[in-house]
Amino acid sequence: MNILITGANGFIGQVLCDELLRQGHSVRGALRSSNSVIENIEAVIVGSIDGETDWTDALRGVDIVIHLAARVHVMEETAANPLAEYLKVNLHGTANLAKQAAVAGVKRFVYVSSIKVNGEHTNEGQPFSESDNPQPQDDYAISKWKAEQALMKISQETGLEVVIVRPPLVYGPSVKANFLNLISLIHHGIPLPFGSIRNKRSFLYAGNLVDALITCATHPAAAGQTFLVSDGEDISTSELVGQLADCMAKRKRLLKCPVWFLNMASSVIGKASSMERLLGNLQIDNSTICKKLGWKPRFTLRQGLQSTVDWYSAWRSASGIQ
Repeated sequence: MNILITGANGFIGQVLCDELLRQGHSVRGALRSSNSVIENIEAVIVGSIDGETDWTDALRGVDIVIHLAARVHVMEETAANPLAEYLKVNLHGTANLAKQAAVAGVKRFVYVSSIKVNGEHTNEGQPFSESDNPQPQDDYAISKWKAEQALMKISQETGLEVVIVRPPLVYGPSVKANFLNLISLIHHGIPLPFGSIRNKRSFLYAGNLVDALITCATHPAAAGQTFLVSDGEDISTSELVGQLADCMAKRKRLLKCPVWFLNMASSVIGKASSMERLLGNLQIDNSTICKKLGWKPRFTLRQGLQSTVDWYSAWRSASGIQ
């Protein structure tokens, strides 16, 4: 199979390219600039991704597109019109690529969306599933949902096979943002106020996401489907801290603070949404992809966390960070 990966030099893209090459596929990576170097794959520079991007060279001879590139969720937004910026890349850029892919004879288009299309949190014992009515609440999620709708319309009009994957928070080697910050805090022995938290959240190891994407790209029954994907092991924030500490052979330092106090404090400092992700529930029912495609996570949650921590230790050592 000749497979085009957009966002090939990103956190997930690099893992995906490596695994596809290992399985014997021909891989081409679409990059926005020539500053990034990807070993062992053909790279095509496409520039900025929007409704005007020319994908001709990138799509030549391609059987499958796996579309990772996106304007990701921004914690500290600075754009004057955030929704317009998200739509520019995530909706118009995606639709433009899909239309050109159909014209170029591409058979299947795998789109990495977000669980945020379903909503921001779940009620206890009621995990998100594919049958839920979408409830995107922020600009990023809205742009992803609109892109999903556009892709399904393009599929109906052109026959392009579309598969949509909605992952939760993805972790693994080279992870950044809040997950990396959490690992760093645990490494330094900083006490964390999550000892009383008994929520349940789904996570997804990068290796499991990549395996699911390849299954969605190649399995005949995946065409036209939307799948929610996770590690299949939901844990609380306090349990996550405990497992990461164990993986690092560090002492678990958890303070028992009332949830109401954490909510109040986070509101005062303007971090209410960030605290919600630490305190609230967000569970995924991944049984659909397991039943329809015979997929199951290759790696356990513990294996994924250990791999992430091992990378963190090696990264700190290579960077000379104490």
